Amino acid sequence: MSINTTTVNELSWQEQALCAQTGPEFFFPAPGSSTREAKLLCGACEGRAACLEYALTHDVRFGIWGGLSETERIRLRRRRRRG
Repeated sequence: MSINTTTVNELSWQEQALCAQTGPEFFFPAPGSSTREAKLLCGACEGRAACLEYALTHDVRFGIWGGLSETERIRLRRRRRRG
């Protein structure tokens, strides 16, 4: 099986991402739980923009990605489409 170089390059931000040093419970909280801690961590992460673009490009529906919740990403997608 060969590895797609685009995919490897596209995911290189994950190696340095702050979320890689924490547990997934911050970024995939139970319904109704706070997302504050995850968003604070994302705000300090150098990979935030790449993470957000990855989630938008791949239509990731769950969790905090690039500092935004699912609902916030949906709104951003809509604004981008309107141009």
